Amino acid sequence: MTLNPQWRDGLPVFHPRRYCNNGHIQTIAGNFLPRPHHGLPPATQHLVEVSPARHSQIASQVRCECHWQPVERRRESLTVLVLHGLEGSSRSQYVLGNASKLWSAGCNIIRMNMRNCGGTERLTPTLYHSGLSNDVLAVMQHFLSTEDLTRFALIGYSMGGNLVLKMAGELGQHTPEALTAVVGVSPAVDLGASADALHRPANRIYEWKFLNSLVNRYRRKAMLFPRAFDPMRANGVRSVRDFDERITALYSGFQSANDYYDRAAAARVLDRIAVPTLILHASDDPFIRFEAKTLALIEANPNIDFLETAHGGHCAFLAEPQQQLGYDGYWAEHAAMRFLLAHQSFGSDRVS
Repeated sequence: MTLNPQWRDGLPVFHPRRYCNNGHIQTIAGNFLPRPHHGLPPATQHLVEVSPARHSQIASQVRCECHWQPVERRRESLTVLVLHGLEGSSRSQYVLGNASKLWSAGCNIIRMNMRNCGGTERLTPTLYHSGLSNDVLAVMQHFLSTEDLTRFALIGYSMGGNLVLKMAGELGQHTPEALTAVVGVSPAVDLGASADALHRPANRIYEWKFLNSLVNRYRRKAMLFPRAFDPMRANGVRSVRDFDERITALYSGFQSANDYYDRAAAARVLDRIAVPTLILHASDDPFIRFEAKTLALIEANPNIDFLETAHGGHCAFLAEPQQQLGYDGYWAEHAAMRFLLAHQSFGSDRVS
C-alpha cells in the first residue's frame, strides 16, 4: 500500500492567525494560549514498565493517561498514542488538543508521559532522553496485548516526534500489522543541529526555559536517588548541549553530547520507515533544523509525506479559526487527525 494522497482533501491551506505571522510569536502563543478540550472524558491512569529492574535499582515505569471508547467499540477503534516534547507532559496543550479531536472522531487515546515527566520522577532510577524509542514500543506492545487492540497510531511533538519516528525506523520491515500510521510534528530528528540552533542569541529565551526546567528536574532526581546522581554536575550549565555533555551523556551511556545526538537521532533510520508517516515542519521554526542529508532521506522514502509550511513556529501552527465550520485554527492537529484516519486500514491492506 502507498500513501493515500486523498488525506489532504478538505484540509485548509495553512495561513497563520492574524498577528501571528512570525515564528517566535507562533511558538510563544501556541504555548500559552488557553484552550478548551470539549468532550474529553476523565482519564484512567496506567503504569507501564518500560525497563526491568537491574541490580539494586527499581524498574522504570511511565504513566499513561487513557481515554477508552465504550467496551463494544474499543477493540476495533483506532488507538492513538500522543507523546509530548522536551519538558512537557501528558497535560501539554497540544497533547490535550489532539486527544480531544481524536476522541471525538471515535479513537481510543493514550497520553503518554516520558520517564520522569508529569511528576513521575520516583517511577524510574534513570533520566530521560531522545533515544528512548524502546519506551514507546513497550507502551504500544503493552496496550496491544492487555486491551487486545487491532489498530494503533502514534503522534509525537518535537522530542516526542523524534522518538516515534525513530521507533518506526527501527522497526522497519518488521513493523507490526497493528501499527497503521505515525505523525511527527516539529520533530527534532537532527538533534545536534537543533541544539546548536537553540543556543543562538535569538533563541536563548527558549533555551533558558528548557534548561531551567531540566536542571530543576535533575536536582529533584539527585534528591530522590542520591547514590546515582551528583547534583553538583548541574552547577554552571549554560546550554542544553552543555547539559547533555555533562549529564545526559554521562548517566545514559553515551560518550559525549555528540555521540548522544548521533545515536539518538531519528535521522539515522528515516530511510527504513515502512509505515505511512507524516512529518509537519514550519520553515520559521526558531530552532528545529533538518540537515540536507536528512531531507534527502525523507524525499527518497515513499512512505513519508513531508509537509512544510512557511509559517507555524515550533509545535504551534496557529491558523485563523472558522467557528462556523467547526475549525478551531489548530491546523497541525487537524492535519494529524486527517492523516491517521485516512491510513487506519494500512495494516490489513499490507497483509491482504
